[in-house]
Amino acid sequence: MQLPELKAEILKLSRGDRLSLMMVIAESLQEMEVSRSERSEAIQRMRGLLKTEQPPPTDQQVAAMLEERRLENYLP
Repeated sequence: MQLPELKAEILKLSRGDRLSLMMVIAESLQEMEVSRSERSEAIQRMRGLLKTEQPPPTDQQVAAMLEERRLENYLP
């Protein structure tokens, strides 16, 4: 069965059956092992995203940024 046909059949199921199917799919994905190298590569990419030449902001700078964000969200 091809994906479009499978989707059409899924849409014919009751809500409860679709939720059950979703749980089975989610469980099957959780059981899949992620290789150590895949995990390492992901971690290295995330570390790369965090690298910067600038020092981290001070507590006062963070507080000012948060206050600025709050004001932006409340002012039209």
